[in-house]
Amino acid sequence: MIGVVLAALLVLTPAGDETSRTQLAFVTMVIGGLALWFGLLVTVLNARAVVAPIVAVRDAMLAVERGDLDVDVQVWDGTELGQLQAGFNRMVQGLRERENIRDLFGRHVGREVALAAADLGEVELGGETRTVSVLFVDLVGSTRYATEHTPAEVVAVLNRFFAVVVDEVDRRRGLVNKFIGDAVLAVFGAPVEHDDHAGAALAAARAMAARLADEVPEIGAGIGVATGTVVAGNVGHERRFEYTVIGDAVNTAARLTELAKEVPGRVLASWEAVATANAEEASCWQRHRSLVLRGRSQETVLAVPRTDG
Repeated sequence: MIGVVLAALLVLTPAGDETSRTQLAFVTMVIGGLALWFGLLVTVLNARAVVAPIVAVRDAMLAVERGDLDVDVQVWDGTELGQLQAGFNRMVQGLRERENIRDLFGRHVGREVALAAADLGEVELGGETRTVSVLFVDLVGSTRYATEHTPAEVVAVLNRFFAVVVDEVDRRRGLVNKFIGDAVLAVFGAPVEHDDHAGAALAAARAMAARLADEVPEIGAGIGVATGTVVAGNVGHERRFEYTVIGDAVNTAARLTELAKEVPGRVLASWEAVATANAEEASCWQRHRSLVLRGRSQETVLAVPRTDG
């Protein structure tokens, strides 16, 4: 701009002639072109400096929306844009911590229970009446096995045993409610509704028995399945409670598990569970016998898996 002004002043002087005017036009075009080129360059660089941090945050937000919480935005400077990037990183760090807590919570109480608690927002003590199917599985001779093997060997066997049980229960949308020493209590139909909870529990019991015999041959397990009405909900204290099911179906499944340890295949179910299951799964079971379970006054009809194919 100074060059343009000086050229114009030169023309206005008495020495300015036609040649000076031609030179003025040439100088003006050159200086104007350079000014436009440098102006465009500065504008582009300035735009990139402003837009690039925003684009980086936008792309990172899209990644978080897709479920990727392992994203971090590079903080370029200490301006407002840099504070935006740093704030985004703090937000994602908080999301990661919350997701880790939710994952740990789900591992302890079950993913369905954790999701139900998150949906409710405030979890209260108490429960609701549900018709569910309960699967109880308990190891045979675990006490003797523990005395004859090292603690590391016992833990290794237990982990393989629990892995099979959890896998089969999860595969059929059940809930592993609790580990009781070397036993497992699983529920089908709570806290999430299950259209065929009895069929799922019976199928899980058959698959579980086959896999345990193959994958954990060192020790056997009795499996019992019962269907009935229970109260499902949170019990305990406001500062410490757990989700569980209480009712006759739970007691029946526990009794059947003890009896199952003495029958071939080591699987027993109440005929009520078989009658409630879908036709395809029910066809895989047959009546076994009737007896009065401990603590009850009426006979319970029992069923075992068919062995005739």
